[in-house]
Amino acid sequence: MQTLASFVIIILLQSLLFRVYGLHQSSSENILEDSSSFPSDFLFGTASSAYQYEGAFLTDGKSLNNWDVFTHKHPGKILDEGNGDIAVDQYHRFMEDIQLMTFLGVNSYRFSISWARILPRGRFGRINSSGIKYYNILIDALISRGIKPFVTLNHLDYPQVLENRFQSWLSPEMQKEFGYLADICFKHFGDRVKLWTTINEPNQQLILGYLYGIIPPSRCSSPYGNCSHGNSETEPFIAAHNMILAHAAAVSIYRTKYQKKQNGSIGIVVQTSWFEPISDSNADKEAAERAQSFYSNWILDPVIYGKYPKEMVNILGPTIPQFSSNEMKNLKNLRVDFIGINHYTSYFIQDCLISTCNTEHRALKAEGFALKLNKKGNVSIGELTDVDWQHIHPEGLHKMLNYLNDRYPNIPIVITENGFGDLQKPETTVKDLLHDTKRIQYMSGYLEALRAAMRDGANVKGYFVWSLLDNFEWLCGYKLRFGLFHVDLKTLTRTPKQSAYWYKNFIEDHVIRRNLVAS
Repeated sequence: MQTLASFVIIILLQSLLFRVYGLHQSSSENILEDSSSFPSDFLFGTASSAYQYEGAFLTDGKSLNNWDVFTHKHPGKILDEGNGDIAVDQYHRFMEDIQLMTFLGVNSYRFSISWARILPRGRFGRINSSGIKYYNILIDALISRGIKPFVTLNHLDYPQVLENRFQSWLSPEMQKEFGYLADICFKHFGDRVKLWTTINEPNQQLILGYLYGIIPPSRCSSPYGNCSHGNSETEPFIAAHNMILAHAAAVSIYRTKYQKKQNGSIGIVVQTSWFEPISDSNADKEAAERAQSFYSNWILDPVIYGKYPKEMVNILGPTIPQFSSNEMKNLKNLRVDFIGINHYTSYFIQDCLISTCNTEHRALKAEGFALKLNKKGNVSIGELTDVDWQHIHPEGLHKMLNYLNDRYPNIPIVITENGFGDLQKPETTVKDLLHDTKRIQYMSGYLEALRAAMRDGANVKGYFVWSLLDNFEWLCGYKLRFGLFHVDLKTLTRTPKQSAYWYKNFIEDHVIRRNLVAS
């Protein structure tokens, strides 16, 4: 294993070569060109999650979580039959990874809490002191390097005992469980953590777990999916209701018990995609708005305005649960301090409500009768990639940010995930993965789209690359690589890709711009 000194020498030499051979260019002219694009307190970071990174799946008192059980019980549902037992072993290697962050020059790191590591048996079991100790050490280590911890309370994983006991998010009991987790985390970490999000991508969890049933808890019904249990036209909306109220419970605890003293901020993270009408017809334009309402607005409208989008209510009717008047009031009073968005791609949208869809696949009621397509005839929505759901369309981020700024004015936005995935094929070499020019092009395009949206008035406070390291990418296992650093799955050695140098130089240039303007 490389010593720390030799690692630093190597990456500095590689960074010099990276600049000399023109893979990154800057000049005093372009340094000054966009000097106002990023404010001095703008967050540049990298993102991760507990199950995808930590490993140590039964170490120091952690219990089994839903993904532990799913990947062990159904290995064939993972592309490479992998799991997060070891993942990239950040539980034991976090100091090494913080050194990588220091090299990049990021000022924040987004990670999540392993619920099963903190509360192995939920609120009726003991608090795991080893789990508390781990996160305390991680948080202190980050702060000592000038890196702000940006903490997500829940990122898809939760103790399996909660599924066994009351079917997790289908039960209102989960609201109490989540509130208890939040209270424990605020109490033990909130003196140093100033940036919190409650739940990561509830909309994606609901769609994949309860509509299509392809991730745990694997609940769905025909024709949406093939599961042994579930109802795709009711359960996603029941689970969403509990997630939204659990989020509200956590925000309420923070606001009433901790925020004034700890002086932090709290938000939520949703997955967003830009949905472009496939034609100029009113039907397709309305379908694009329905697509947003059945996706990100499904969560954001309630946590900001205390009610579901009208497009959902009009289609679902009594199927969608109702907030009580008191819940609506609380939701509006507990409005988030910021919105976190994970954004990767765009789609064309075709109406399937009043129009005949020109496809063998028809979007159904629980999908808002809005069909997602990656092509309009022979024209693709940006550059298509080997990852079937990712299409390179930076303008989609620009439009998405402007849309959010209009729909939720005066609420800051943080881009909590954005990145490019390389799907590793049998013929893919390590050299191919390290020479990741496509990722650089992707990040460059999306960061320019971000700056354009900020010039339009979007109040964006940060940008986090997904991801620091190649990691366990859920159903794709380790075959889909999003990292700025390559991870050898046998040795777990981290090696910087060209995109790591590019991001480092981008951040350095931002600092130079800021300093030149300030001087």
